[in-house]
Amino acid sequence: MTSPVSAADNHSTPAPASKKTIAAWTLWDVGNASFNAIMTTFVFAVYLTSSSFGEEGHPAAVLSVGLTIAGVLIALLAPISGQRADASGKRGLWLGVNSVLLAVIMAFCFFVAPSPDYLILGVVLLSLGNLVNEFAVVNYNALLPAISTQQTIGKVSGTGWAAGYFGGILALAIVLVGFVSPGILGIPEDGAYNLRAVAVFSAIWAIAFSLPLMLAVRKISPAPRSVEPQKSILDSYRDLFATIRRLYREAPTTLYFLLSSAVFRDGLNGIFTFGGILAANSFGFSTNQVIVFAIFGNIVAGVGALLGGRMDDRFGPKRVIVFSLVALIAAALSLLFFPSSTMFWICGLTLCAFVGPAQSAARSYLGRLVNEGNEGELYGLYSTTGRAASFLSPALFGLFVTWFGAELWGILGIVIVLFVGLLLLLPIKDPQRVDARESML
Repeated sequence: MTSPVSAADNHSTPAPASKKTIAAWTLWDVGNASFNAIMTTFVFAVYLTSSSFGEEGHPAAVLSVGLTIAGVLIALLAPISGQRADASGKRGLWLGVNSVLLAVIMAFCFFVAPSPDYLILGVVLLSLGNLVNEFAVVNYNALLPAISTQQTIGKVSGTGWAAGYFGGILALAIVLVGFVSPGILGIPEDGAYNLRAVAVFSAIWAIAFSLPLMLAVRKISPAPRSVEPQKSILDSYRDLFATIRRLYREAPTTLYFLLSSAVFRDGLNGIFTFGGILAANSFGFSTNQVIVFAIFGNIVAGVGALLGGRMDDRFGPKRVIVFSLVALIAAALSLLFFPSSTMFWICGLTLCAFVGPAQSAARSYLGRLVNEGNEGELYGLYSTTGRAASFLSPALFGLFVTWFGAELWGILGIVIVLFVGLLLLLPIKDPQRVDARESML
């Protein structure tokens, strides 16, 4: 068992990674933007829930079931996948394997034709993509403490988030100009071939920007290999529960942060999950207009993540998260009570500006608490707790939509999730103030 040491001790030496390696790490997020921005938010998911796949509401309901099943599997498997990568010292290998699998899954989405007969195929592929992507992200996040120091982890994390947003901007711009009507590539719209081709483009984009990290990962300080023989899955779960018990007894700040961040991160995810749907259904945006808004939103989010990362290193991640959550709640309520297309642009861009800093600071907060050799397991728990709470925003969004009979009121459900997450976060210490005895074991 590793003895407890302070997070500061873990990151007190200069970063072992070169600027080139850090750049490769950030480029992976650029590639991953094709799945997050194009496939799951603004293009393919919107296509999959369109009237081509069934009566209004049915495709979205089926997709919700698929994503829920994927979320349950992530919650069960993410921490032990990270734990086993820690033990083997092969985080880079598994990051590469999952990155390639994700690209293959995206490419196969080309075969989802606009017919109800293909709805299940589309839902299965998108749900499987979410599962594989989360495994990749666990190993990607676990590399953050190895390429940064206690003084730079906020900046590096924020730069990574910003790279993802800027990657999303460029990818969405290419999709808008090249594929969406009238696309300059001339791909026919009959049979939705232009939208299905977007899936192939997304796969190529992801692989192209993932390659630098796959090649550079050998230069990053590897996780120490376990001297114990390979454990069974059952043994991995026993170790996981033992880790949770140790956290409860000896590192409560880490455990409480995992729980509180699970709630507010679900609210952050809800903003992006339902943003495009609200734009189209409540404010009358066309597909082109949704993508244009997404491009501007990613620009603002990228700038916000860059600035937030620097504020994180200067003032601490907790302050960045608290300020961002307050701003998000204010912007969302303003849009709810003063709805118009103009207000959607103003409030929507404000929401984008503060989502990035909150996401980045949450990742760096955890990175300040981990010890070498436990990064994958802890970031796996980070994914698990997030997935355990992932029903909150969809459930409350749907509840208020049903209650008031209008999708706009779903905003109130997301606001409640953000507010509860904020309340849970307030009593928790800043990681700089966490006692050495309360660091990850």
